[in-house]
Amino acid sequence: MLVHLSIRDIVLIERLDLALAAGLSVLTGETGAGKSILLDALSLALGGRGDGGLVRHGAKQGEVTAVFDIAGDHRARAILVENGIEADGDVILRRVQNADGRTRVFVNDRPSSVALMRDLGQLLVEIHGQHDDRALIDPAAHRLLLDQYGGLQVEAEAVARAYAAWKDCEQALREHRARVDAAQREADFLRAAVEELSDLSPIAGEEEELAERRQTMMRSEKIATDVSDANEELSGHASPIPPLAGLLKRLARRRDELPGLLDPAIERIDVALDALSEAQMALAAALRALEFDPRALEQAEERLFALRAAGRKFNVPVDDLPELTARMIGDLADLDAGEDRLHRLEAEAIEKRAAFATIAAALSEKRQVAARLLEGAVMAELPDLKLERAAFIVETATDPERPSAAGIDSVEFFVRTNPGTRPGPMMKVASGGELSRFLLALKVALADRGSAPTLVFDEIDTGVGGAVADAIGRRLARLAGSVQVLAVTHAPQVAARATSHLLISKATADSGEDRVETRVATMGEAGRREEIARMLAGESVTEEARAAAARLIGADGR
Repeated sequence: MLVHLSIRDIVLIERLDLALAAGLSVLTGETGAGKSILLDALSLALGGRGDGGLVRHGAKQGEVTAVFDIAGDHRARAILVENGIEADGDVILRRVQNADGRTRVFVNDRPSSVALMRDLGQLLVEIHGQHDDRALIDPAAHRLLLDQYGGLQVEAEAVARAYAAWKDCEQALREHRARVDAAQREADFLRAAVEELSDLSPIAGEEEELAERRQTMMRSEKIATDVSDANEELSGHASPIPPLAGLLKRLARRRDELPGLLDPAIERIDVALDALSEAQMALAAALRALEFDPRALEQAEERLFALRAAGRKFNVPVDDLPELTARMIGDLADLDAGEDRLHRLEAEAIEKRAAFATIAAALSEKRQVAARLLEGAVMAELPDLKLERAAFIVETATDPERPSAAGIDSVEFFVRTNPGTRPGPMMKVASGGELSRFLLALKVALADRGSAPTLVFDEIDTGVGGAVADAIGRRLARLAGSVQVLAVTHAPQVAARATSHLLISKATADSGEDRVETRVATMGEAGRREEIARMLAGESVTEEARAAAARLIGADGR
């Protein structure tokens, strides 16, 4: 339920912090005191349309915060989790409205979107009044409300799943048929392509590997010539190694004749011979490493050119040729075995449609029963609301030829206000006052069947009085036994049944400025009796009105 409403700088409200309780809370006050401002502010926090004109004159921005205490398994918590928002504790919706029209939204102190705020708001609060535009008068929602009343949500979900399975199967059938048809039109090309690509057997990444191998072999061919020339210089007939070796031997024989004189030269020639021998071995090793079969280069080039030619022919990158091959093989398999698979998919689609039709028909029958029960429940409320000559009708139409995820039924709530007249949609047939009473009767019937935890009724008692107002008050009090109810009312009979009474008034601003502001006060017992007496008597409250107010409150045990 809504436990706290905080308003800052909205229209005539400068600062308001309002704690709200369970049960029935009424909001009363003189006409123009600002009751609609409270509802406009609440609507803003529920994702309603923002407007810079809502910001109090002279302020740069206004702000509304609504705090809700809801059950742990309430759908709103699941939506918070789906959007990555902390879902424990209270649900806090905060809306900042700038005077320039810009708006910011916060859900549990996380920046969010108006769309998410609106989705949450619709789950947390329902607002009903003479100009209600919410689910109760929206034909698109009537089937859901009927299912909630009849406890048919599980059956409805099963129908939705069966419908989805049937449509998925039909989609698979259409796609397969299209593939087979296309394959048949290209049968000759497809078979030739599959044969060509299968012979080629392309491998992913093969093009890059072949290109690198080809470049390496081509480079090796050029390098090998230079290495071979160098090796020939060191190992061939012109090699400097044998002359140097002979020279070293002659110098070594002369060493003793001139002690110490030739040693440095002998040592350096010896080192040079060792280095030349090592270089000769290194060149020989390099030549062996550079050896390749020229046919390998030719084969790599042929393979590379064949792959690139296939890529150009089939208009795909070479690396995509393996995937294309697999797809064409699959298309050919579909062509070869297409008729069998088509028959299987056709049979499966027929089977799933029959399964849907069976459970949809069963749901339709249960909806017919629920419709009559809902009609009876609403009709039972109408006499006390002075609509004893009116009728509430759940108009159901079943058409198996127009199935949907919701089944085979269309549902709309019709009313007839007078005997002998033609029934029609509530918005078109009922007057403003009648509509509000029909809505109240319907809401009483649906109270414990999927209702939002907070219901707001905006002056649904307008234009009625006496016994009708008392009947409205009793029904609001009954609703308040299962959900939180906030009612803006001008009827003392309704106010007398409240568990909490909020008085809305205008007063001069505390700042002393030449302006007024809207204030809200929670009434104690004495103040409550005085306000109900004012509602009974008008501007001049008499002792008789005070006594009547006390009797009204006393009659309700308060």
